[in-house]
Amino acid sequence: MLTRLVHAPLTWIVVAVIGAGTAFGLFWFQPWKLVTDTEVHETLSEVGAGPSAGPGTPALVSRGDFVTHEHETRGSARIVRAADVRYRLELVGLDTSNGPDLHVWLTDQPVRTGPSGWRVFDDGRHVALGALKGNRGDQAYEIPAGIGLAGLTSVAIWCERFAVSFGAAPLAPAG
Repeated sequence: MLTRLVHAPLTWIVVAVIGAGTAFGLFWFQPWKLVTDTEVHETLSEVGAGPSAGPGTPALVSRGDFVTHEHETRGSARIVRAADVRYRLELVGLDTSNGPDLHVWLTDQPVRTGPSGWRVFDDGRHVALGALKGNRGDQAYEIPAGIGLAGLTSVAIWCERFAVSFGAAPLAPAG
């Protein structure tokens, strides 16, 4: 009976479907990322007090602390105006889960706590600053020239694959 089952074409079709489903599931969900971390330790700006810091001094424009959404997230986000008038987003002490297809977004959506805030950040205006460099540590992202910061009031760690926020920080003006 077992020999006949091993030689049956239907058995091999079932094995192939299970194998393909497993491979797709591993690719799509990347479960190993739940137990691996990527740490980043970039040099952050030493900022002056508020947006009116002296000339040639990086100035803090806005800042906020992360709120947990789909995955526990801690740390803070800040927008800094460099001495050459370029802007960059800095994530300070970020600590979140690793995941597939994570990106850093500036958005116009308010940060809400709980599940009602998990999926709102792609509803309005958002500016993608790039792939998340690491799920732990300090990191900086250049904000492209010409991006109007007016109305961009939050930062989201956004999982594009599942359209969900891992965590977000409201940005309040400094000073």
